[in-house]
Amino acid sequence: MTIKLIAIGKTDDKKLLALIDNYKKRLGFYIKLVIDIIPDIKNSKNKSEIEQKQKEGELILRKLNKTDVLVLLDEKGQEFDSIEFSNYLQKHLNSGIKQLVFAIGGPYGFSEDIQKKANGKLSLSKMTFSHQMVRLFFLEQVYRGFTILKNEPYHHK
Repeated sequence: MTIKLIAIGKTDDKKLLALIDNYKKRLGFYIKLVIDIIPDIKNSKNKSEIEQKQKEGELILRKLNKTDVLVLLDEKGQEFDSIEFSNYLQKHLNSGIKQLVFAIGGPYGFSEDIQKKANGKLSLSKMTFSHQMVRLFFLEQVYRGFTILKNEPYHHK
């Protein structure tokens, strides 16, 4: 199985990029990981929130294969602790799907089309984080999930 992370907008902070890259490398020992960054929408100041979400949604949909399982990282999604999240990952590994896709939307969230297409929603926290920080936090949790599944000492109960 491949885990794919789709995110809107690039990360400019070099220190944050280095941390993201670190977790991407670590995850390479467990699973194939693809990070697909969709550039910010041009002239977004001239678009309404709905228009911007719609355009971002179209770009996300283009990145999906028909058999992908799409999970939105959304503040209204289901919350897990790290062990529950590792079980969630294991369930998908066992299901035989080829690609599990997680998406981080733009500043206004996801379009209705994307929400209809999604197979689920996950929340990393009730708190609000920048979209760039969410990438790091998410990858760290995926890494933690795999170390839990492999009974490695990264996670302490």
